[in-house]
Amino acid sequence: MTTDRLAELDWDLIPYTSHSAHMHMAVDEVLLQRVIAGIRRPTVRFWEWIEPALVIGSHQSVANEVDVVAAQELGFTVTRRMSGGGTMLCEPGRTITYSLYVPATIVRGLSFRQSYAALDAWAVRSLIALGVPAGYREINDIISPRGKIGGAAQARRSGFVLHHTTIAHSMAPDLLPRLIRIGRERLSERGVRSADKAVSPLSEFTSIDCAAVARHMGRSFEAEFHAHDSEVSREELEAARELVKTKYATSGWINRLP
Repeated sequence: MTTDRLAELDWDLIPYTSHSAHMHMAVDEVLLQRVIAGIRRPTVRFWEWIEPALVIGSHQSVANEVDVVAAQELGFTVTRRMSGGGTMLCEPGRTITYSLYVPATIVRGLSFRQSYAALDAWAVRSLIALGVPAGYREINDIISPRGKIGGAAQARRSGFVLHHTTIAHSMAPDLLPRLIRIGRERLSERGVRSADKAVSPLSEFTSIDCAAVARHMGRSFEAEFHAHDSEVSREELEAARELVKTKYATSGWINRLP
């Protein structure tokens, strides 16, 4: 039912594009604002990571979630997104992320839980077409029989939805426990904790590299929903750079739940 609604929208598709971690957060906010304002069509954007990052949810405590010393030693940027949910570990050439900016009418009649699966269903189909045994697990996980492939988060503003999903293409198994404090002592009484789930990256099922998988997913979306090729405009980039300076790169935002 939601797939039919997605097909009724006139889509823009922004292909695999590179930004810093803080800039990706700012671009998400700017594009959501532009879609809300009617300046931009409903849009899907594929991200390219150019630096390793730990992306914490809007309602998480840095102290509870991140081993800050390990992050500094390993060169990971800590950034905070505008949506909720748990901490994501992202690396260049190893992580696929995409965002949807859509009117909430396409998930009307669905529960909050159901909306996650509905907005990721096209991605599950795209991965299955590559031979990945992908499925969905409530609330917000793309899974294989071996564990979690990816997870989604949402923010809702003014009758519109930002839905973004991060998928592990490959991952060094020792990184998660070194960088994310799952299962360790709580250092702050504030904030939502990340869930402890086994990760099952795409590289367990396909030899296709990360960028090629992302391009395949973009082509799948374009073919299914007849999306128009687009890009982040100069005006949108300027607005996002300003948001990086005034919000996303500031300690006040990153450490707002210390």
